[in-house]
Amino acid sequence: MSNDSNPSLDQIRKEVEALKWHHSIDLGNGIVTPGQDNSAKKMKRLNFPDSFKGKTVLDIGSWDGFFAFEAERRGAEKVLATDSFIWQGSVDWAGKQGFDLAKRVLNSKVDEQVVDILDISPETVEMHDVVFFLGVLYHMRHPLLSLEKVASVTKEMVILETAVDMLWHRRPAIAFYPTDEVGSDPTNWCGPNTAAVVGMLKTVGFKRVEVVSGVRSLPWRIAKAAYYKWKRGHQFWSGLRFDRIVVHAWK
Repeated sequence: MSNDSNPSLDQIRKEVEALKWHHSIDLGNGIVTPGQDNSAKKMKRLNFPDSFKGKTVLDIGSWDGFFAFEAERRGAEKVLATDSFIWQGSVDWAGKQGFDLAKRVLNSKVDEQVVDILDISPETVEMHDVVFFLGVLYHMRHPLLSLEKVASVTKEMVILETAVDMLWHRRPAIAFYPTDEVGSDPTNWCGPNTAAVVGMLKTVGFKRVEVVSGVRSLPWRIAKAAYYKWKRGHQFWSGLRFDRIVVHAWK
């Protein structure tokens, strides 16, 4: 019997199609969630360890849960996914339904907890060997305080991915976005440059900080800015200021 004739798979496909996804998650049997984020493609740039065997992992700002489920797949002893803004439906285009569906279909044992980033502490979420802070920092009104919270629950290392701004400034600098001037998204609050990200991580207690994927070339950013102007109407020249980096930091 083909998969297409399996009523349970048909039902899963209908549930997937009914939701708006951020992450692209392979649910098996040819079903991949249609997320705007090509999550699997990011893995090489994030430079994830091949194995998390024996490690406890905390995924902060988990959204649909791709990276939490990936840590579990790579052998983590325990994974805790946390979110607040998305899971509590703070915006009408997102929620926790995607995470719940993916967890059920994948038969995942990932733990979950609704908790605000500024409420994260050893008392609220316990300590973890590895902490993911992916695509979150630039959404924080208080970036340094947020990183203090991250450091407070990290035993070994943090894997951080963030948007960066002010790329031509060599000294640590952070752009502030009081409205929706970046991507017409009012949830974007700050744009640190690479030096600021590294400096803040060291300030909150990480002894070794390594930029594993840095700012890409100007021609690449020109092409990206042109694409987003055509696709989403973003400003071309301001788009040249932005990119994304990945940083690993160890206690």
